[in-house]
Amino acid sequence: MTDDRRTAGFKERTRVAEARERLLAAVDPLARTARVALGDADGRVLAADVEAPRAVPHYERAAMDGFAVRAADTFGASDRSPVVLDVGTGSVGPGEAVRVHTGSELPAGADAVVMIEDAERRGDRVDVFAAAAGGANVAPVGEDVSDGQHLYDAGHRLRPSDLGLLKSAGVDAVAVYERPTVGVLPTGEELVAADPGPGEVVETNGGTVAQYVSRWGGVPTRRGVVTDDEAALRTAIREAVDSHDVVVTTGGSSVGARDHVPEVIADLGTVLVHGVALQPGHPVALCVVDDTPVVALPGYPVAAIVNAVQFLRPLLKAVGHAPATAHPTTDAVLARKIASEPGTRSFVRVTRHGDEDGRPTVTPTRAGGSGVLSSVALADGWVVVPEDCEGYDAGTTVAVEQWEWSA
Repeated sequence: MTDDRRTAGFKERTRVAEARERLLAAVDPLARTARVALGDADGRVLAADVEAPRAVPHYERAAMDGFAVRAADTFGASDRSPVVLDVGTGSVGPGEAVRVHTGSELPAGADAVVMIEDAERRGDRVDVFAAAAGGANVAPVGEDVSDGQHLYDAGHRLRPSDLGLLKSAGVDAVAVYERPTVGVLPTGEELVAADPGPGEVVETNGGTVAQYVSRWGGVPTRRGVVTDDEAALRTAIREAVDSHDVVVTTGGSSVGARDHVPEVIADLGTVLVHGVALQPGHPVALCVVDDTPVVALPGYPVAAIVNAVQFLRPLLKAVGHAPATAHPTTDAVLARKIASEPGTRSFVRVTRHGDEDGRPTVTPTRAGGSGVLSSVALADGWVVVPEDCEGYDAGTTVAVEQWEWSA
């Protein structure tokens, strides 16, 4: 990389969608799988289809508290003319009723349950005030899940409710794809762990990105700060590539005198994209070294977060076989105009401060301000202004992306 390139800026910026497509087209999903117990499977992605090894329930059971009966013995029962049955135990014979509770096995001979509120016990007899049809208040075998039923396809991301269903069907462990390992490398000679002096900055990007990696399905390894030295960067990136499925750097991704990361990666592999048409944070580089994707995020915290959401999150989903779910959104009314540069996708942080006709009202805080971390941390989401739009007028209903709530 020449000094002219360092100082020329970005003459061309790739659109967000195209940049993402280039990155995802250059990587393959992981092939590694593991078998894990259900207790460790929340959020994991199935590597094989799952069928039920047994029915749920695996026996006929009472669906209500009451009395198990032969339905034919209750025909004609009413408040004015109750049917009187003998209270028995064990199996149910003609003219008998056996007390049952919700979930109890249905006694032999019974084919219905009279609800407790439709019966009144008097010693060893019970008055039945409502007729019960055959099968009434009875959960048949396999009502929930049938034996051998197909439950989930490979690629399904498991949720707590899924784990409960699998456990009830007799599944104790499942085959899942291993989570992608991610090396997180913060860079910058000005970065310190705490107590910054003049010209120093507390390093936050590494921890923030590592937390997002965990939330998005990866296993992060965060190393210490790498200084702005080409040899040190080359060694750190080389080691990270050799030992991880994905590598992400923060800082040093632009074209300034101390921005060596893209140049070092270009020496080691291929830079697919350098400079994306988004705001804040256009100096991002998307790269591949020895088939390992490397995402070089800008050093400003907001720019790092915006680019991590746009590129690192879908990358981890693709590599880890996880479904690429959309962020939850809320329709809201703009209290103030948003302006945006044509040809650039802007991520404008907004805060909510009331409602208008049942819809929340939001006020834009910033479209730029790459270094103002509070503009993200204290926001209620962001509004995405697409490349072909110059902004939105006050009073416009917009979609607020609540990206921070997305897994």
